[in-house]
Amino acid sequence: MVSWSLPWEAVPVLLPLTGAVLTFLWPRQAAAVGLAVAAGIGISLAALVPEMTVGEGWRHPVGGWTAPLGIELHLDALALIMLIMTALVGLGVSLHARVWFHGRQAARFWPLWLSLWAALDALFLAADLFNLYVTMELIGLSAVAMVALAGGRGALEGALRYLLVSLAGSLFYLLGVALLFHGFGTLDLALLAQRADFTPPVMIALGVMAGGLLLKTALFPLHFWLPDAHASAPAPVSAVLSALVVKASFYVLLRLWLALVPAGVAPGPGLLLGGLGVAAVFWGGFQALRQSRLKPMVAYSTVAQVGYLFLAFPIATAAGWRAAILLLLAHALAKAAMFLAAGNLLRHAGHDRIAGLDRIPQRLPLTITAFALAGVSLMGLPPSGGFVGKWMLMEAAMAAGQWWWALVPLLGGLLTAAYVFRVIGHAFTPAPPGPVARSIDSRLEWAALSLAVLAVLSGMLAFWPLGWLEGWP
Repeated sequence: MVSWSLPWEAVPVLLPLTGAVLTFLWPRQAAAVGLAVAAGIGISLAALVPEMTVGEGWRHPVGGWTAPLGIELHLDALALIMLIMTALVGLGVSLHARVWFHGRQAARFWPLWLSLWAALDALFLAADLFNLYVTMELIGLSAVAMVALAGGRGALEGALRYLLVSLAGSLFYLLGVALLFHGFGTLDLALLAQRADFTPPVMIALGVMAGGLLLKTALFPLHFWLPDAHASAPAPVSAVLSALVVKASFYVLLRLWLALVPAGVAPGPGLLLGGLGVAAVFWGGFQALRQSRLKPMVAYSTVAQVGYLFLAFPIATAAGWRAAILLLLAHALAKAAMFLAAGNLLRHAGHDRIAGLDRIPQRLPLTITAFALAGVSLMGLPPSGGFVGKWMLMEAAMAAGQWWWALVPLLGGLLTAAYVFRVIGHAFTPAPPGPVARSIDSRLEWAALSLAVLAVLSGMLAFWPLGWLEGWP
């Protein structure tokens, strides 16, 4: 008898890739195919969750060829959390995009979006440095094309700047990959971790790769490309860029750090990353507070929120890494909800001037609720996922004897509250009569609200990802 079992860990890559081809060939059914793909990915991940609770993960050799000659997929607790995060955000964005895009724009969006989704899942499952490079390139090219979907000078300029930055970051990363392959003859992360000592050549290679990844992650002061790209893109695209795309390069950096940087050996680079994270929190928050338009404000908020993730590097403890993962998950859900809500307000009012967003609670109650709940998580208020992640980060800092890092989430939360309540305050304040507002489909509001509710629930359900991360890294 011949037994056959489905490699469930490969389904999150194969399904959106197949969907991208189908939506390209039959654009009229693109939305239906996209939603079916989102549901199928959720089912495949549900099949993986029970397996993860009883083990530390596994590797799947593609075509039966193992490393270093073959390509392997590596699924562990961190990869599973990233896949689930992408599936949740992807479902919400897909529901929103089904109503948002029409005609030729929809025919262009769905193949790009599903290609991006497949590349993201492939990156989270990649086990070697070159496949990480390939998937990052696919992510970057798909994201650039999606930014340009809005048309107009602003969108094209933002897309071109994003393309140049993405290519520059990839070139730096690829240079480091070449140096490591020349020195150790393998690109598999597990084999590199066994063979590579933390010597000056390895430090140079990692430094070059980290520079390219920080550019893609938009960590201060390399964030110059992000506000224009995110603010000029259509709302579903902005949500994907902020919630998922910038997380991909951070994920790669985290994998490299944990695999190749011994604990306690390199305090200097960790302090540098932590310092840049602190600067990002306050600079991004200050710039968000200064904005007069909603989408640029939310874009600068992404710069600030990404900074919190880098506070785990100087702390460099297991508790600190787990806190960063929870923050990453909560930020993805909250920021996707906030960008979708901002898009709803823009379509409703015909503009996104913060001072002109009056009487929104009476007109779009679900949208302003989604924006407020997303803000609750970004501020770090209980019981949201942002609160649990920041609380764990502060506990990790205190336990490591580095109490000063614990001040950053507290002060950064106050700055976040300032610009979130600024929007909510204008929403509840009557303004002089302006252009007649347009009604929007209620499904747009529900898509944003569902992600915002998940951002809050992620705090109450944090025991699940924490249970998977037990003993990690």
